[in-house]
Amino acid sequence: MQDNLVIVESPAKAKTIEKFLGKDFLVTSSMGHVRDLEKKDGIDIDNGFAPKYEVSSDKKKIVAELRKQAKAAKLVWIASDEDREGEAIAWHLKEVLKLTPEKTRRIVFHEITKEAILRAVENPRPIDENLVNAQQARRILDRLVGFEVSPVLWRKVKPSLSAGRVQSVAVRLIVEREREIINFNSVSSYRVVANFLVHDKSGKAVELKAELSKRFDTKEEAQAFLEKCKDRDFSIDSIQKKPAKRTPAAPFTTSTLQQEASRKLGFSVSRTMSVAQRLYESGKITYMRTDSVNLSDLAINAAKKKIISTHGEQYYKYRRYTTKSKGAQEAHEAVRPTYMENEAIDGTPEEKRLYDLIWKRTIASQMADAQLERTTISVQSPEASAKFQTTGEQIKFDGFLHVYLESTDDEDDEDTKGLLPAVAEGQQLEAQSIEATERFSQKPPRYTEASLVKKLEEQGIGRPSTYAPTITTIQNRGYVVKEDRDGHPRNYTKLTLNGGSIEEQALVENTGAERSKLFPTDIGMVVNDFLLKHFDQIMDYSFTAKVEEEFDEIAGGKKVWNDVLSEFYKPFHAHVEDAMENSERETGERKLGIDPNTGKPVSVRIGRYGPFAQLGETQESDEDEKPTYASLRSGQILETITLEEALELFKLPRDLGSYEDKKVVVAIGRFGPYVRHDGKFVSLKKDVDDPLSIELPRAIDLIEEKREKDRKALLKTFEEDEDLRIIEGRWGPYISYQKKNYKIVKGTDISTLGYKECMEIIEKTPTKAPAKKRATRAKKK
Repeated sequence: MQDNLVIVESPAKAKTIEKFLGKDFLVTSSMGHVRDLEKKDGIDIDNGFAPKYEVSSDKKKIVAELRKQAKAAKLVWIASDEDREGEAIAWHLKEVLKLTPEKTRRIVFHEITKEAILRAVENPRPIDENLVNAQQARRILDRLVGFEVSPVLWRKVKPSLSAGRVQSVAVRLIVEREREIINFNSVSSYRVVANFLVHDKSGKAVELKAELSKRFDTKEEAQAFLEKCKDRDFSIDSIQKKPAKRTPAAPFTTSTLQQEASRKLGFSVSRTMSVAQRLYESGKITYMRTDSVNLSDLAINAAKKKIISTHGEQYYKYRRYTTKSKGAQEAHEAVRPTYMENEAIDGTPEEKRLYDLIWKRTIASQMADAQLERTTISVQSPEASAKFQTTGEQIKFDGFLHVYLESTDDEDDEDTKGLLPAVAEGQQLEAQSIEATERFSQKPPRYTEASLVKKLEEQGIGRPSTYAPTITTIQNRGYVVKEDRDGHPRNYTKLTLNGGSIEEQALVENTGAERSKLFPTDIGMVVNDFLLKHFDQIMDYSFTAKVEEEFDEIAGGKKVWNDVLSEFYKPFHAHVEDAMENSERETGERKLGIDPNTGKPVSVRIGRYGPFAQLGETQESDEDEKPTYASLRSGQILETITLEEALELFKLPRDLGSYEDKKVVVAIGRFGPYVRHDGKFVSLKKDVDDPLSIELPRAIDLIEEKREKDRKALLKTFEEDEDLRIIEGRWGPYISYQKKNYKIVKGTDISTLGYKECMEIIEKTPTKAPAKKRATRAKKK
């Protein structure tokens, strides 16, 4: 057994570090946190919020092995990450393994290189109790919020719901944006664009497109303007040329990396962090949870050498970035490549793409400004108060643009403007055509994961380590969905002046299409409204940001963690008791009106399995006629569904006819619209099939398509028992027997599995407790 035991969080990190430390060090992994608050009574509120920790059930074997290794070692080096979570992991390891100060060394580094590791070993430090207390305060506060608010939601809204301090505020942002969009009234105006022909020095005709500097509110005003343009001579009124420059963006922080990877690579926030974690643990980038934009002198010098050798001296410019974000903490350097000379790496395709993004951003941050010339050309118009204008940019020196250009959240943004033809003031222009097109004011954009991260950071909500889990959690809880939605047709008018006459066209465009946007669900909106009404403290943006600042002050030793929790808990707990006793049940119910055919009332609300419409009154006795229910369709929400749309839902299920002498029915279930035939269910194609309009021939196509898919998935059958089959599933082959599925070990040669071998797998697979018993156990727990 080695004299030195080094403990890190992950096996990948352990494997990388072990290469640098030599044979006198054994490097092992704790696999993250080894213990957490007890599930039932984890916090002693009456004793200064004293936490009660327990080793996680899945970590008991790991802890036992670590104890054995720590006992045999002379020194134990705890090398978990240098943020609060990493510090807390170090402290928990010290406590669980019962390590003495004399035997324990805490080392930290923000890049996994031989130099950084050896420097850390030469400069160990004590465990930072303030960082541990900050993490502990956050964990306890979040547990208090979740454990006390969630039961209120179970009773007052819907079972199995949960609340979280940061997550609930993130949902609020998305809900409020959705309501802005719902209440937005689009206003139309007419945008006028002229296509002029200008002759260059060689006499060649070149097109010059320019937009009028004002818009018209009505078609009549736009038409009157075009009338004035008939037989009008146009000339260049003025030409303005101004030098301009673009400056490179700062190196990546956690949030800017998440935003840019979303825009440029299409990565979700959680995917970005997962890939970045692998890059860090394999020693390719520095620590990826950071608020800092600072680069070390070593990194700056390495970037300088790379830029000058590759692009030349004129492309280099020394830059020192400073962190501006409030309460910035965690690591002390930006996310950057560990070795700046490595322009590319070995790895998975997504690792290569993310590394390439980080490398280019870091290199560009130390490069010269891009030098531009911005030209604005004005053309006279019949309106004294308005002129046709066009702007173009010419790159005189590309500078950092030679390597990298930052993306934006503006979907209509144009990174570069085109070049303009050479013209002179007073030069005559020929108006080829002038178009007045009806345009509409744009509703506020829905959040993407990237823009939500940006908003959370601007509001001071959360910290680098919380963005990814927050966005993942609100989607997993069903409060928010990330999806694409098709647009809808919209009519617009276009007036064109061409050849002395004005032509009017009635056109149709597709508008409102969404790609990878965050939408609040009905349950998310109902829960948000309930929490705002009864827990305004935890839903307040400034309060949530203030709590983060207090965590920072605890980490800096300026505040006592128990005092911060005490100040929060007393008013919070009073709100919990008041909401439990005095609040009304909230279902988001809306009464839509009366069905003209039956005279029965129609309403919508949240039910046990989600939002639904109801036709008729809830029965008061067994003799009363029962109401009819129908699930809402995808994209329909309680706040905007109309009476007419709700009545359409009651047309389901629809009997489409018969196929193979068996009835074919279309309906909507918990998992969306489907066709039922011969006891089997076939899902309708999203964005292709409408359950209200689908006909029998299309339903038959879907049934046969599903049968063909099932036939291809059937790998093996057995004469001994027709019910025993081997099927190719989404995650690989599995055994199907008596309506139950049994896992086949990955890599098993299917051809070797006969009837006997399959039955042995079935017999060895432990059976689950019946659903009723499982529910009883869960209730007792």
